Amino acid sequence: MSSAGKNLSDFSHMQVPSAKPYTFGIVVAEWNTGITGPLLEGAIDGLKKNGAEMDKIDVYPVPGSFELTAGALLLAESGKYDAVITLGCVIQGETRHFDFICAAVAHGVTEVSIKTGIPVIFGVLTTDNLEQAQDRAGGKHGNKGEEAAVTAIKMAEMKSLF
Repeated sequence: MSSAGKNLSDFSHMQVPSAKPYTFGIVVAEWNTGITGPLLEGAIDGLKKNGAEMDKIDVYPVPGSFELTAGALLLAESGKYDAVITLGCVIQGETRHFDFICAAVAHGVTEVSIKTGIPVIFGVLTTDNLEQAQDRAGGKHGNKGEEAAVTAIKMAEMKSLF
């Protein structure tokens, strides 16, 4: 859980394995591109910073966060990827739409990972307002995209052990 002023994208306390041997698929929502764009940049930078080569990173846009699950399933079932990263942003509005989308995407991402055995990483911001999203997409709380990249690397390595 984040707190005021804490950068959650600090990985100095853990060892991140090399991403070099792995191939990554990224599914990114086109809705809220002012947020998902920086998340995507953070994810790609995080993968490259840890040894991934650009020819082993594929990016696939989908219309919105709800479609991340279907996109992740297509990538995971393709057999091309050691891990799949989902990136999106759902900001609370005046209706319960937020609750339904967030629950569906979280559940769907988990189901895809369990069904396929491919790690699928939940890099979806679920915030109360735009400022909170900006703070987590390269702002004062770091970049959730980079966090998702590190998680994908660690899970790809874990998968390789079995």
